[in-house]
Amino acid sequence: QVQLVESGGGLVQPGGSLKLSCAASGFTFRSLAMSWYRQAPGRERELVASITGAGDSTVYVDSMKGRLTISRDNTKNTLYLQMNSLKPEDTAVFYCNVFLPFQGRYYWGQGTQVTVSA
Repeated sequence: QVQLVESGGGLVQPGGSLKLSCAASGFTFRSLAMSWYRQAPGRERELVASITGAGDSTVYVDSMKGRLTISRDNTKNTLYLQMNSLKPEDTAVFYCNVFLPFQGRYYWGQGTQVTVSA
């Protein structure tokens, strides 16, 4: 059974930092690319960062480029997202995501709320 469990969200002041984690189970974690998405109130869910299974290539959304670092620990089956210089407009629920090609479907975690406010 595939499970993705995010943690690490919270309330942070503008300019602050947070590190999100996503604990994965039920599939061969090291073999698959993983992604972080976010969904702000009233907006569609959008991709913010992706990383290959080996962790040797990453992609970031332009609006957060330079402020994000996606990483993974394949020995712990855990995905991370380090976010720095956070802005109020970064407020959103952040989700981790994986596509299982042999099932032909995406899996999502339950999300973790990030609120950037003074």
